[in-house]
Amino acid sequence: MSTLSYQMRASFAFVERNFNLIKRYWSWELVWLVYSITDSMAVSFIGLGMERIGGAASVNTQYLVLYLLIGTLVWRFLSTIFYWITDLISIERWEGTIEYTLMAPIRRLTHMAGQTAFSLVYSLIFTGVILVVISLVFDIDLSHANLFSATVMLLAGSVSFVGIGVMASVLPLLFPERGSQMTHVFIALMLLISGVYYPVEVLPGFLRMLAVYSPATYVLRGARMAVLEGASVPMLWPQIWPALLMGAFLIPLGLWIFQQAEYYAKRTGKLHRNG
Repeated sequence: MSTLSYQMRASFAFVERNFNLIKRYWSWELVWLVYSITDSMAVSFIGLGMERIGGAASVNTQYLVLYLLIGTLVWRFLSTIFYWITDLISIERWEGTIEYTLMAPIRRLTHMAGQTAFSLVYSLIFTGVILVVISLVFDIDLSHANLFSATVMLLAGSVSFVGIGVMASVLPLLFPERGSQMTHVFIALMLLISGVYYPVEVLPGFLRMLAVYSPATYVLRGARMAVLEGASVPMLWPQIWPALLMGAFLIPLGLWIFQQAEYYAKRTGKLHRNG
């Protein structure tokens, strides 16, 4: 068996492992799906409520609902990828297999490639289900939306979030007790500055400057152009290339940071702890 074939089979093994975890804990997945749908509906209802809150009859509530819904779905997609990557370590500690996995003769790139492939498929399916349910509840007209362009934009942005997730996964590796909770700092900061529920233009100057460096800013902007304006893939290129460029930088950086943290964890005996 060639080296490439071996590495690909090893990556698929991690994909298969994660699907088996979902089947084993299907009730948790159902709870998480119901929570995500409910949360998305709650945010979307804000759009319907703006006319009453603001007292302005001229407010286009359907546009606001769709604007908020796009932000909610895009953020759900990106954050799900982020959490599946950061759970790379948490799951191993939970299952009691972290020593065996990190000591196995498998390249870390192979391990993370499997985790990444699974997270992308899972996030697309998860987000698609939420979109279908919400569209039925709010009777949203997507006839003018370019869903293909929106999907391309999501996939381009996911590359960057993989790199961020790999870097954040260092925290549960080095801090077994609370490292997983510490990863929320990354996602909270990007939620604030990326324009999930509002245009980044309303942010104070220093936060607006930070928004330029968040890949989610470009993904959200591109997804809204695709759904609200029917923008094609070429029209989204000004949003796609910054997300891809960030991913090309963040993934190698994340792998290098994780490698250094892994060496340190092995030297200091942190892998045997199940947190």
